[in-house]
Amino acid sequence: MAREDAVRCLRCLLYALNLLFWLMSACVLGVAAWIRDSLNTVLTLTAHTRLEEAAVLTYSPAVHPVVIAVCCFLLIVAMVGYCGTLRCNLLLLSWYFCSLLVIFCVELASAVWTYDQVRNTSSVQRSDMISLKSRMSNYGLQRYQWLTHTWNSFQTEFKCCGVIYFTDWLEMTEMEWPPDSCCFNQYPGCARHAHYHDLSDLHQDGCGPKIYSFIRGTKQLQVLRFLGVSIGVAQILAMALTLMLLWALYYGRPSPNPFWVQHQAHKGSALPFSVLQPPNPGQQAQNIIMF
Repeated sequence: MAREDAVRCLRCLLYALNLLFWLMSACVLGVAAWIRDSLNTVLTLTAHTRLEEAAVLTYSPAVHPVVIAVCCFLLIVAMVGYCGTLRCNLLLLSWYFCSLLVIFCVELASAVWTYDQVRNTSSVQRSDMISLKSRMSNYGLQRYQWLTHTWNSFQTEFKCCGVIYFTDWLEMTEMEWPPDSCCFNQYPGCARHAHYHDLSDLHQDGCGPKIYSFIRGTKQLQVLRFLGVSIGVAQILAMALTLMLLWALYYGRPSPNPFWVQHQAHKGSALPFSVLQPPNPGQQAQNIIMF
């Protein structure tokens, strides 16, 4: 009875952990997709600068294809673990344990590599933001429509204007007023109206500090790091519980009737591997009496 209660408890814990794997993996994929959109915008604005290198090193662990592949594979592994726990199948549980071990090793190697890369990279200074001003002169040109769209998207999303201040648009370009994407309430000609009547309708913060803060890490990145650590801890716990369940299921199997084994052997029938194991002496004596 005690062994059955222990097996039931282990199965319930594995059910909960597999459900947790599904939820956390789905959250990682969702947040990574969310970050990737903003990251692409920042990488476009900071192309061929130290800012681009810093952004890649900061966010590559979150949007790296290996991380995405691991989360997708973990969804499948959690399903196999659920089925193995439900049916108490030793083969499925063994495959589940080995898969979790491989995933954990990949995550650990990726974390060590990322830490080594970030440690060996020079930090970004605020003075590096000035290099972004040289790119503003291409805004609005026909062959730089992609850059124009990127500036508009970033200023709208991060509620900023220019690099340091909205006057950067007047200094670095031939524009007489900032783009309409600098307005709080955007409509055609809003920036012109704000420039001549009310400057408070324009975003007062520059995009340079916003990019600097983004490279140093966002709340979404902190959430991903927390989820990564949580998944690793849950994997260690799941592997330990799986080993305990395998041990309880393997050594808790009932021993076969020795007379049935002898009869099958006399007939020349193939015997299962579990039957070839030596029977429990106490169970053997009980079977003899019952026979």
